[in-house]
Amino acid sequence: MPPFLRFSETQVKHGFHVATVLLYPFPMTTTIRIIGIDPGLNHTGWGVIDSTGSRLSHVACGIIHTDASAPLAERLLAIHQALSAIIAEHAPHEAAIEETFVNRDARATLKLGHARGAAMLALAGGGLSVAEYAPNRVKKAVVGAGHADKRQIESMVRMLLPQARPEGADAADALAVAICHAHYRAAMMKGLA
Repeated sequence: MPPFLRFSETQVKHGFHVATVLLYPFPMTTTIRIIGIDPGLNHTGWGVIDSTGSRLSHVACGIIHTDASAPLAERLLAIHQALSAIIAEHAPHEAAIEETFVNRDARATLKLGHARGAAMLALAGGGLSVAEYAPNRVKKAVVGAGHADKRQIESMVRMLLPQARPEGADAADALAVAICHAHYRAAMMKGLA
């Protein structure tokens, strides 16, 4: 059986044993291009990495800036169009995005949700499956602690991807989201997640 086919545990349904086959579209030795997104209305970070087994390499990263004085709809359109162009240019196979965290400012949380929706629409429009990760899970996957600060995340991203030169914390966070997805997808393929 190829290493990218896995059988899950047998389940009993209606008196019959049913084995579920999980098919991973790429074997571990194939290079998978992953785009990570750190959504934000003012600044949306994006990062693209290649993952081959446990090896990671930087492809590109950046930040999409929107005009704070522009209407909300125009800002969301700018995020969508910029991400669509990035997806067309770098041709990722998979995508990962950070989940929205709820803070005390409900209005800010709602705006973040809008930006996240525009980003997810661009990813889905590019034909990508989208994995979602909580901020603490991303931090734990990259730094080893779920409550790491932005400086620690950027430092670890630079260690894991020495070629990367993120232009700011948003780009570093997006690369961290992509790294998190690479780690978790590898664990899923090995049957550990």
